Amino acid sequence: MLTYLGIDNLALIEHGEIEFAPGFNVVTGETGAGKSVLLGAVSLLLGGRGDRSIIRTGAARCSICGIFRLKDAILSELAPILEKAGVPHCENGELQLKRVITENSGRCYLNDSPVTVHLLRTVGELLIDIHAANEHQSLIHPQIQLELLDRFANAGELKNQCADCCTRMRALHAERESFEKDMPSAAEAAHFQMLAEEIREVDPKLHEDEELGAKHELASHARVIKEDAGSLNALLSDGEDSVADRLSEAYRMLQELAKLAPDEGTRLLETCGVLSENVLELADAIVRFGDSVELDGEALAAIETRLDALYTLKRRYGPTLEQVLTAAEEAGQKAEAYRTGDARRREFDEKEKVLTAELAGYAKKLTALRKTAAEKFAAETGKKLAALGFAAGLLEAEWDVTEPGPNGQDRFEWLFSPNPGEPPRPLRKIASSGELSRIMLALKTVLADADRVPVSIFDEIDVNIGGETAVQVGEELRHLGKRRQILCISHLAQVAVQADRHFVVTKHVTDNRTSTSVAVLDKNGRKQEIARMLGGGAAALEHACKLLKKTVSHE
Repeated sequence: MLTYLGIDNLALIEHGEIEFAPGFNVVTGETGAGKSVLLGAVSLLLGGRGDRSIIRTGAARCSICGIFRLKDAILSELAPILEKAGVPHCENGELQLKRVITENSGRCYLNDSPVTVHLLRTVGELLIDIHAANEHQSLIHPQIQLELLDRFANAGELKNQCADCCTRMRALHAERESFEKDMPSAAEAAHFQMLAEEIREVDPKLHEDEELGAKHELASHARVIKEDAGSLNALLSDGEDSVADRLSEAYRMLQELAKLAPDEGTRLLETCGVLSENVLELADAIVRFGDSVELDGEALAAIETRLDALYTLKRRYGPTLEQVLTAAEEAGQKAEAYRTGDARRREFDEKEKVLTAELAGYAKKLTALRKTAAEKFAAETGKKLAALGFAAGLLEAEWDVTEPGPNGQDRFEWLFSPNPGEPPRPLRKIASSGELSRIMLALKTVLADADRVPVSIFDEIDVNIGGETAVQVGEELRHLGKRRQILCISHLAQVAVQADRHFVVTKHVTDNRTSTSVAVLDKNGRKQEIARMLGGGAAALEHACKLLKKTVSHE
């Protein structure tokens, strides 16, 4: 609900602070007193158009501030919007909107954070419906009408199923588009097939080129390696005066030393023995290595032939063997995709056919649910319209079928005929703002449990009505106020007496300056204002007391 509205230097209002009550709030006053300024202030607060002409004469700027106390459902809906804009969260469930307009610029704020007019308008549409000529009339839009009908019909599950089908359909279309985009032509497929077969014939193995390169290096130097191995073997063990012979001689000398110095000599003797063994093992290893190197010319030629084949593949599809293998795999996949393309397309067609049938089924069920709910809604709204002065008013639904989508297959709009003999017309084409306001009141009353907007403002709702119809309008507003906050600008006493809180707008002149002020009425002040609305005088005051007493007795 809107708990506070502060206005500074807007038109004739120099300063005003209004604390609204839950339920039904009414604003009355003499014609020309400035009641429309209040409506203008709220419109600006919701991101409506404003320029410097609205600034009070002599002031540098005007500002409007509104504080809302919101329920969890609205807070949850607002949370992602505020978070995306970097606006602080609503502490204690309170949201503050502010609009400042200067001679040269304007600024908007949410919870003291600067925001754009567009964001202010987006948030405002979730908070307040203004039912007045050329203002926020969300219920006249067919899409909003359908949304509210769906909530009235508890159609959420079926709508979710339609949306889920469409999501899966979009994913399938994206997959097919990607498939077709990657699909090679016949010439490309033949090229890929040839490429894959060329690589497959060579059948390279990962790191094979490195292993063969090492073998080739050894084989190409086999003679030198064998000669060096023989020389090393002779030096270490087989040759005259070899290292092994010298170590044997050293071992015998150490044996004599060990007799003279047992402790140290024994240790040195063991070391010499180990050296001798190591030299012999080294010589043996060199011999084995030399023997392992092939001198076979055919083997060397085979290695070179294989390396040539691998280098050719690397030059064409590399430069690494890993890239060659990847190219073979990708070429094979593309060639296979072309061969199986028609089967894959048939698979896509079948999946799309199943999803289309599934979506059509959900959309058909949703249509049936909506039409049943629309009949019930129209019947209940018709009773409200009759009480509001449209005894012969007719509300009916206009349906059209569209391609099934996330929202079903229905194009829907409410049509209304206020008088017998007149064809029903869309609500958006209702010319009279008074008629439109009363129609909206009837819709709002029936949709009270479905409409999530917490505040409704009605202007000119009592135009061209009176008597018992005016009483019914007041009672409907009071009834609607039990489920959401109502702000109503009214000229009728029968409407005003039903309000939970009554404000009066007055205009006065001080020091040759005209100002408008807004005040909440106490019990006595309310009697006087109701009496004024009834024409003034003692009889009017007595009638006002009776109306107020009757209203209290009905609570």
